[in-house]
Amino acid sequence: MAREINLVPDIKDEMIRTLKLRNLIFFLCIVVAAASAGVTLLFGLIAGGQQLAVNSKNATLDKLSKKLNSYSDLDDFLTIKDQLGDLAKLSDNKKVLSRTFNVLAALIPTGADTITISELNVNLSESQPTLSFDAQANAGKEPFIDYSVLESFKKSMEYMRYDYGNYVDKNGEIIPAYCMIEAGADGATFKDETRGRYAFWTINGEGCNPSKDTSSSEDASTSEDTSVSDYATEDYNGQTVVRIWRTPQFSDWYKETAVKGEPYMSLDGKISDVAHFESACITYTGDNTENSSSPKWTEENESCKLIPDGTDGIVISDSSNGRDSSNELVLRFSATITLAPETYEFNNKHLLAIPPSGRRNVTDSYIQIQAMFGERATDCKEGDTTCSSDAANRGEN
Repeated sequence: MAREINLVPDIKDEMIRTLKLRNLIFFLCIVVAAASAGVTLLFGLIAGGQQLAVNSKNATLDKLSKKLNSYSDLDDFLTIKDQLGDLAKLSDNKKVLSRTFNVLAALIPTGADTITISELNVNLSESQPTLSFDAQANAGKEPFIDYSVLESFKKSMEYMRYDYGNYVDKNGEIIPAYCMIEAGADGATFKDETRGRYAFWTINGEGCNPSKDTSSSEDASTSEDTSVSDYATEDYNGQTVVRIWRTPQFSDWYKETAVKGEPYMSLDGKISDVAHFESACITYTGDNTENSSSPKWTEENESCKLIPDGTDGIVISDSSNGRDSSNELVLRFSATITLAPETYEFNNKHLLAIPPSGRRNVTDSYIQIQAMFGERATDCKEGDTTCSSDAANRGEN
């Protein structure tokens, strides 16, 4: 049996193990150094590539900048671009001055007690628009100079309202404002003495049938039929139009239970399946506790006050006796009325000023507006005792 004898001293054996460990450490260091060099090289290539890309882009930008700056109409183009970007802002801040006539038609009383304006100034530059005017009040009967006419005019400020909103089709889609005709050639809004106000929808006009335009991009099997034949049409000045009631038709639209496809108005004032006006101010409520088939309807408009401060919204700066162009005795006065800012805002579509209930509901026809203006009254002349005497005045200022 063979035997092995280790003739190598222990110290020599220890040295051999140490040399192996040293060689292993050297090898690992070489591997780590090589890996570090590789990573450094990779990062260098990436950084170099990025710098080359940046330099290339800078060169391209410089070239495009020089080309852009070479255009002779650049300033005009930038001006137009800025203006286009401000269109939405301009639209939001746009005012509709022509609404003054509608406001005046509601403010100025007609009938036995008349007020005639001789000079008018409209100020839209402040946060709240104002109407400043010189006018004369005529009671229409002896005594013609009567402060009660002016007092009644001031007190009516508390009850002035306005209304605005959108006309919608039977599916509830908003009809563009340019598709609606709300007044005739004389400027008077359309009104039926028994059924209220209405407007005409030019349904065949380009872009005037919103539900049809919307459904054209949808699947025909799921879109609703929105053809002209779904509405009762009529002719107005050679155009095919649909009459849309601004005043709800309570008796025609209310039903105890909704029937699909038929006009319906619920007791909370919601209207469906009929083209109608959606008011942003007026709410309607029905009460059928007494008669379920014919509810009692109430109208409320407390949020849209034409003169928010009521009687404090009108300031009478001076008043005096005078004579008008017909030499009739009148009460001269100057007034400033502060209106709600929403009255003239362009985005408030189809705005209508509403006079106090119980007072003659005038319209904004050009003929009636013209009758509200007249020649300025003159002061009482010396020796005109009837004009200048206190006996000609009734009531208190």
